[in-house]
Amino acid sequence: MKYDVKKLGLRVFYGWCKVGKVRKKEGISVIFENDRRKEDRQMAFINKMQNTVYWRFQTEDEMVGVDHATRTFSEYCILMDDKDVRGSLAKALRINSEADKRNVSKKIRDEIEDALKRAFIKEHPRYKEPYAHQLSLFE
Repeated sequence: MKYDVKKLGLRVFYGWCKVGKVRKKEGISVIFENDRRKEDRQMAFINKMQNTVYWRFQTEDEMVGVDHATRTFSEYCILMDDKDVRGSLAKALRINSEADKRNVSKKIRDEIEDALKRAFIKEHPRYKEPYAHQLSLFE
């Protein structure tokens, strides 16, 4: 049975990875929905994978190729211990914002960044940005 993706509207979920037996590293988790037929099971899966802080509907460009997807979700992570991030919340948020730049307006990217930052600070109340030993061209 074929269904109309445009009528249902696929979603994108932003949140923080749940660390546990499977995941050992903390990071920003962005999950793209490829199918909405089993929504109750999907939400249970997403709640297992991440602490969702923001969701939005996918744009037309993001939905390209979804008819040929073999998986229910596509996930992208920005890990906090990645060599580009090195434990910096500001860098992780900037990388996430840059990844959405072509599909999402600046206003919505700022809302996503704010929601992710508030959730991180709530879990890590004594967090401080790591000291940069080297000058950067982008800061």
